Amino acid sequence: KKEITEFQNIVAWRKLGEIVAQYLRKGSQVYVEGRIQTRNYEAQDGTKKYRTEIIADNLIMLGGKSGAASGSSAPQAVANEVPTIQVEEPRPAAPARTDSEEISVEDIPF
Repeated sequence: KKEITEFQNIVAWRKLGEIVAQYLRKGSQVYVEGRIQTRNYEAQDGTKKYRTEIIADNLIMLGGKSGAASGSSAPQAVANEVPTIQVEEPRPAAPARTDSEEISVEDIPF
């Protein structure tokens, strides 16, 4: 059995971002729920670069107080008191429709 560590870029906004900045450091073990987003930009040398990030909605801190220094696994950390952070992001309101507008198949995003 081999344990593998992967680092991902996580983006946290508003109150969740403040909590992450205060309590977590690089290498801290966390459980993150969110969505994956890939964006592109142009580097200084003119090449097009891509960056894939996880936009966090919910977060559970694992690994105890020492965070990155802890070698504990997730099941052991869950047995302890684990702070759970859940932030409800306001969803943008849908534009008001008039009765004369009809929804076509092309309007459905999926």
